[in-house]
Amino acid sequence: MKKEALYYKKNEDGSVQCLLCPHNCRINNSKAGVCRIRKNTDGTLYTLNYGEVTSIALDPIEKKPLYHFYPGTVVLSAGTFGCNFKCEFCQNWEISQGTPPSQFITPENLVETAIREDSFAIAYTYSEPMVWFEYVLESAKLAREKGLKNILVTNGYINQEPLMELIPVIDAMNIDLKGIKNEFYKEHPRGSIDPVLETIKTSFKKGVHVEVTNLIIPGDNDTKEELEELVDFIVSVSKDIPVHFSRYFPHYKMDKDPTPESTMFMAKEIGDKKLSYVYLGNIWSDHGSDTLCPKCGNISISRKGYMIDTKNLNKGICKKCGFKLNIIT
Repeated sequence: MKKEALYYKKNEDGSVQCLLCPHNCRINNSKAGVCRIRKNTDGTLYTLNYGEVTSIALDPIEKKPLYHFYPGTVVLSAGTFGCNFKCEFCQNWEISQGTPPSQFITPENLVETAIREDSFAIAYTYSEPMVWFEYVLESAKLAREKGLKNILVTNGYINQEPLMELIPVIDAMNIDLKGIKNEFYKEHPRGSIDPVLETIKTSFKKGVHVEVTNLIIPGDNDTKEELEELVDFIVSVSKDIPVHFSRYFPHYKMDKDPTPESTMFMAKEIGDKKLSYVYLGNIWSDHGSDTLCPKCGNISISRKGYMIDTKNLNKGICKKCGFKLNIIT
């Protein structure tokens, strides 16, 4: 469905400037921005994916991944087509870079579906929810009115003004920090890093539960120095933000060999020195997915795939030592 977009300005020559994300695309008549779904039609900017749902499912919350937000639950997850990044390693490139079949679902129907399926929340995920802004904003407001939580799984590439409008109805985010060097962002996602860092800082400061994912790619963002710098940035916001280091495998346009296991274990070792909660994804390890109490080291949450055991946790408190973990239950 075509709907007039929020956050843009009209220019005298008939072009428009989109102000939703830091690309700030200047878009001529009949053209679309980087995301492909915000299009100028006769001097008005329209979003082309309003209500268009390409994927919808009940997922374990850990799949987002969110390990510290209602662990062990399932959440209604929905996504659309389009993205404001162009990652060669994208896991969902069919919908982020293509335009697959979709079904129109109103915000009211999405919320009704979540309630009917007994989901405590709606997760806007699969592709980039920030370029689904108008639909996410309306759906999240309705969901909040009905007592549901709202979750974003996002690259964090959004301007501060629209982010500040959205934050009041968002409860949790997993933000994909793809690297710590601006050169990496220019070459791969084809953006810049500073807006992503600002999204992490602003969202955390405003009370959103934040977790961060970093996909480690051999030869691109995997040096000891880069991992240390990334960890130091997270610590500067809060050492209690959960960080998920994820192992790269060849996908879409990138055919490099998978990330060596030794690199993954190095990342965890670096993170564990300063962060309270560090996890490994896409790799088997004895305790890489377990939540350990930062005070006594007891396994507070055991994870084997999506099998979750929270018997050592009581409403976010370690049963062994009484320490309150950064976990929302």
